[in-house]
Amino acid sequence: MGGPAVSGALDHARLRRWPDVEAENLFAYDAGDQYLLESAAAAGLPPGREIVVVNDHYGALTLGLAAQGATGLRVHQDALSGERAIDANAARLGPELGLDLSGAYRHLPLGRELFEGATLVLLQLPRSLDALDEIAWQAARWADPRARLLAVGRVKHMGLAMNEVLGKSFASVTAGLARQKSRVLAASLPRGAGLPPARFPLRARHRAAGTALELRAFGATFGGAKLDPGTRFLLEHLDGLPAAGEAVDLGCGNGTIAAFVALARPGLRVLACDQSASAVASTAATAEANGVGGRVVAVRDDALSALGDGSRDLVLLNPPFHMGNTVHAGIALKLFADAGRVLAPGGQLWCVWNSHLRYRPQLERLVGPTRQVARNAKFTVTVSAKP
Repeated sequence: MGGPAVSGALDHARLRRWPDVEAENLFAYDAGDQYLLESAAAAGLPPGREIVVVNDHYGALTLGLAAQGATGLRVHQDALSGERAIDANAARLGPELGLDLSGAYRHLPLGRELFEGATLVLLQLPRSLDALDEIAWQAARWADPRARLLAVGRVKHMGLAMNEVLGKSFASVTAGLARQKSRVLAASLPRGAGLPPARFPLRARHRAAGTALELRAFGATFGGAKLDPGTRFLLEHLDGLPAAGEAVDLGCGNGTIAAFVALARPGLRVLACDQSASAVASTAATAEANGVGGRVVAVRDDALSALGDGSRDLVLLNPPFHMGNTVHAGIALKLFADAGRVLAPGGQLWCVWNSHLRYRPQLERLVGPTRQVARNAKFTVTVSAKP
């Protein structure tokens, strides 16, 4: 996990991922966090109110700066579980250090308020170039003309395309030396008001199971405005959905499932949930584009934490099989378990999953009796009923 933490006050090894999935091979910080903090310190840290932190997974950057005395930090995380993990780590570690870590920062959505007047932006590089493009555009449009953006990533996940994307929003982009399998990109001279109009949300037209769909997606939404092949397979086999007044689209992504079932069943209301702020905005935009915005409510939630036990009759799910850059089944099992908790007796979970993952035993255990609806070489559609 690398050497000692940059801050003499904050022991990064004590950070936790909770309430996100925790496992022996999943970590709350890495050498890249340390490298980025050291790079920022070497460049000269401005007052905390001029510092913006983006994609700080569990608090290594934000709380590392706060432990050094920074206040007024502005922080954005797309994932709600990561946002809550920072708060939990701040609340747990602050009293031990005699510091008010929780009061040193505030969470803000991606946009003008987050970046306006900032002179330093610290970024954990996102997985997708679209997400990087949207972040870079927002930062360059609203930050101070003197602003510098420092972005860190694992070398194996980086490529020259990242430099090119940053170069669209910043006139100067340089790459530092690799260290402990990480590299820092430095961008400066933001193009500001000279930038072209924002290109988000992305837009695309598709047809699935005989239904025309207009999909919308902001940068960090997994899969963009594409029609995911697993989701397409699920849509082709939803004729047997039970009668219900409301369906829950768990992990709604770009809103494909929510919009499709709302179009297919004019009397149905849909609660669409995702922990990604980008996905929630995308689903709302997709619903409006398809004329069902009045029956689709998109909310940001960690799984289904806002819903009571036994409170819903129908849940639909295409679970992710990765967490960040790590392939891990933990997030799917978490979603299965919460769907099982929320379903009323007799309620159903309709799920599509990669066939090689063999999720049926876990669905039987976490939800209830499970039957196969359809299967092809890549995907399996199942229905699990709550006893």
